[in-house]
Amino acid sequence: MPVSSAEDRRQRTGSSLPAGFTGLWLLLFSLWLIFNSSLALPILATGVVAATALAWIFATRSTVWHDVRLTPRTFYHFLAYTGVFCVELVKANVNMLRYVYSPRIDIHPGIVKIRIRLRSPIGRLALANSIALTPGSLVMDVEEDALYVHWLDVRTTDIEQASAMIAGPFEKHLGRVFG
Repeated sequence: MPVSSAEDRRQRTGSSLPAGFTGLWLLLFSLWLIFNSSLALPILATGVVAATALAWIFATRSTVWHDVRLTPRTFYHFLAYTGVFCVELVKANVNMLRYVYSPRIDIHPGIVKIRIRLRSPIGRLALANSIALTPGSLVMDVEEDALYVHWLDVRTTDIEQASAMIAGPFEKHLGRVFG
């Protein structure tokens, strides 16, 4: 009977857990603790069960999490990415306030193409979500190594400049975390 790649990976590492399970579990459980802001036993127990179930489902049914490696370096870059995302989120919200409270709205909406250097599917997803979650931009399509972004105030149509302005702040750290 042939051994599947997931089973083969488990046998080589000597672990009975699917590849990517531990990292995903830690991420989900950490988010659970942050969102609940409590260390009460029922909340901890619910978080453990929910994180275990979700991590098991996603790690066994998808290969996306298999390439994520937990190291101090990736943890540092994930924290740095989180900080960069928060700063970009605040900047985009302040910019939106400027548009809303301006007596005359001077915007130039449009769709721009940006290049992405990330190769892993989870890294591309994280980048697209980061762009879409910042007000004033929305990812409309993903095509090969490009994203098409609806930008509320198009400052340039040059692909390289737009890539640096829209994806640049996120890509460096996401590339280090997800590849």
